[in-house]
Amino acid sequence: MEEIAASKFKITCLSVIERVRKTRKPIRVTRYGKPVAEIVPLPAEKPKSKSKYPKRKLGSMAGTILYMGDVISPVWDLEDYDALR
Repeated sequence: MEEIAASKFKITCLSVIERVRKTRKPIRVTRYGKPVAEIVPLPAEKPKSKSKYPKRKLGSMAGTILYMGDVISPVWDLEDYDALR
């Protein structure tokens, strides 16, 4: 693994980071000859899809609705409705 002194890293920080990005090889930063940090590349990213919407799976919500009875008819009797007015 390549090593670089902290003082030199401070001066050439952006170019060192770019070199790690391009070569995908880590660089160890040392201070007084002792390692203090490592600059490592991030894992490769998956290519993003061009669609702004997430992929949908057909039938992914199947079986998630619980049917409790008639949802169209009134909740109470019509005679009770007149009394509530």
